[in-house]
Amino acid sequence: MSLDSLKSAVPDFAKDLKLNLGSVIGNSGLPQQQLWGTVLACAIAARSPRVLRELEPEAKENLSAEAYTAAKSAAAIMAMNNVFYRTRHLLSDPEYGTLRAGLRMNVIGNPGVEKVDFELWSLAVSAINGCGQCLDSHEQVLRKAGVDRETVQEAFKIASVIQAVAVTLDAEAALATAAE
Repeated sequence: MSLDSLKSAVPDFAKDLKLNLGSVIGNSGLPQQQLWGTVLACAIAARSPRVLRELEPEAKENLSAEAYTAAKSAAAIMAMNNVFYRTRHLLSDPEYGTLRAGLRMNVIGNPGVEKVDFELWSLAVSAINGCGQCLDSHEQVLRKAGVDRETVQEAFKIASVIQAVAVTLDAEAALATAAE
């Protein structure tokens, strides 16, 4: 199981995804920890068992135990936060924005890795989950920490390609099952 086997599973009609998968992961300018933490968090957020099974072993191999756990934590906490904050933002009643969240989010303050890495992974997961408020919040923290726009964009490029591959492979699996 690997990036190569995932690429080979992408059907010919989605050749662009196969090429993009190879370039956003294989040719990324991100440091290994940022890259593979982003890959793992996005593979989890994409909710595709196949994508996760293919990418997780390589991510685990390229991450410290702390970074591996932190990337999974980013996917977990953002699964909750993206729903909560996106809902508050989408509701027309602004009073919801003044109410105390009352949700535990301790991992954000102490993720066990560099804060910038965790913020980058959280931003990538927020891109998949479509929470504009979380995207803005994490992007602002990253920019204040000196992270350039190209690095931020690299994270959401990875998110977009992993999500597209997950959707494509899951759809093909569903169609194959339906044809049986």
